[in-house]
Amino acid sequence: MEEAKEIHKESIIIDAHCDTILHAAPRIGRYGWKPRSIIERSDRGHIDLPRLIEGGVTCQFFAIYVDAIYKPLKATERALELITILYEEVEKSNGKMFIVDKSRDIIQAKKEGKVAALISFEGGEPIQFNPIILRMFHKLGLRAISLTWNERNMLADGVGEERTKGGLTNIGIKALEEIKRLRILLDVSHLSESGFWDIIENYDMPIIASHSNSKHICNHRRNLTDEQLKAIAEKNGVVGINFCPSFIVEEGKPTIEDLIKHIDHMDKVMGVNHIGLGSDFDGIPSTPIGLEDVSKLPKLTASLLEHGYSKVDIKKILGENFLRIISEVVG
Repeated sequence: MEEAKEIHKESIIIDAHCDTILHAAPRIGRYGWKPRSIIERSDRGHIDLPRLIEGGVTCQFFAIYVDAIYKPLKATERALELITILYEEVEKSNGKMFIVDKSRDIIQAKKEGKVAALISFEGGEPIQFNPIILRMFHKLGLRAISLTWNERNMLADGVGEERTKGGLTNIGIKALEEIKRLRILLDVSHLSESGFWDIIENYDMPIIASHSNSKHICNHRRNLTDEQLKAIAEKNGVVGINFCPSFIVEEGKPTIEDLIKHIDHMDKVMGVNHIGLGSDFDGIPSTPIGLEDVSKLPKLTASLLEHGYSKVDIKKILGENFLRIISEVVG
């Protein structure tokens, strides 16, 4: 459909989560795969620079995730290693990719046909027990952070610890002060529900859920209840739709149609101004039919148009909503 192609081409497209940098790094333990460049086209994984450009992506969040084998003592070292590798990959891109400092960089990337890379933490383990360390990571380009992955750490409980009803620790509350002071995006994906409500009570800035879906549509522990969605909207936040099949449907192989059911429900509960993309590419075992990698994103745009979403609303979902919150929080 020509109209869908034109909308996609015009849009600023922001994907708020991928695990691609892990594929470019040496790993030990059960993963142990051979690293691949994210600058060169590959038939492995879901994201590389050529496919980002084909998919029309303007800004890609690159998650710095520390595997369990590095936690807790080597978490800072591993995070620094991953950030170093990302910078080295960017340098190899001959200017086609660069690290985001402010929202203006994303706008500039769109004008120049480049890809802006935004550094995010998936779990706060690299700051150990000292939130002041965030200041140095911020200087290195950190612009978004989730406090936990699924387990408990020194800052809070993840969704895997839901039985305890535990939220943020005292150090976690102090970390919120640093996150706000540094104007880093606060991400509630992976956080326990108790931790989520701790943030709602103790944090007065907009928040994001970088890669989470609707629990009403699919009852997965990583998805968000309607009450959580409403709370994020009330803070003028954004939720990135996750492409992980088990977050979309409880059984079987999902399609783009199934993914749009989550978007429809979020639109109903929180409004279109609070919906974005958070693919989780390169961190998920498989993808919905039709979204096999990032180059297939135009199919999502076409499907949104077919489902009656306006050009204005499609552009919001594809990236303008995340651009708004990045501009408001990061600057």
